[in-house]
Amino acid sequence: MNEQTAVNNYFQEDPHLKNAEINKKAQEEFDQFVKVLREHGVNVITISDTLERDTPDSIFPNNWVSFHESGTVCVYPMFAENRRKERREDVFELLEENGFVINNVMDYTSAEDEEIYLEGTGSILKDRTNQKAYCALSERAHEELFIEFCEDFDCFPVIFHANQTVDGKRLPIYHTNVMMAMAETFVVICLSTIDDKKERKNVVDHIKKDGREIIDITEKQMYHFAGNMLQVIGANDQRYMVMSTQAYNSLTDAQIKAIEKHCPIIHSPLDTIETCGGGSARCMMAEVFLPKA
Repeated sequence: MNEQTAVNNYFQEDPHLKNAEINKKAQEEFDQFVKVLREHGVNVITISDTLERDTPDSIFPNNWVSFHESGTVCVYPMFAENRRKERREDVFELLEENGFVINNVMDYTSAEDEEIYLEGTGSILKDRTNQKAYCALSERAHEELFIEFCEDFDCFPVIFHANQTVDGKRLPIYHTNVMMAMAETFVVICLSTIDDKKERKNVVDHIKKDGREIIDITEKQMYHFAGNMLQVIGANDQRYMVMSTQAYNSLTDAQIKAIEKHCPIIHSPLDTIETCGGGSARCMMAEVFLPKA
């Protein structure tokens, strides 16, 4: 459990287990998750952590880096100091060894000097089809840097505030991708977290205008990581919606049918990672859109 991120990640809990036991269980869940994805023909590249770095959240690489169709890699400013150690250039070398092309690196990390943060695809949900980007503002997602990102990548910004109830108070949700998941033809979203009705209407209008179906989840389902999903491509160009088993079990039959109308579901148990890390299936995957050589 990362104590530096627990200050504003209200999904994290302390399970009162020894670190060695937590680590063993988390590694087993990770390995099983990779196995399930590969069985469906998903191309998975795994990176081993190093013992030299104190990086308890390195299992969530999507926050420090994103990979784009243009061959651009983005590196992001991180709220927690110990998460900044996750940034590793050898990851880029490994991708190039796997036949991906990197033409350019956009580095936003100098914003950390001004305590301005934008945590990758945790903060940004990019609609690559319609050149839009969605962002729920928080201590880890600052508006000025998000707008700069949208200008750099020629995206229309859709900005809003999303809150959750913690000890009777409405507090910002730490990452957009725990309350919203963007697939090609549908969006899974917890609309009740957007307290401002104008902001909520604006988000709904953008999604509907672009022809996507809205699958609304409850705040309780969001706590079970039902908003933390990612659509991936498997064998024969088949799309899959990936989530944890906890997230899957929280969904109603109607919601499962609504998703399966668009694509099959893959799920795998990630209970330890979710409890101690406060993130789930989507956070564990940094999708690679880089061109192939």
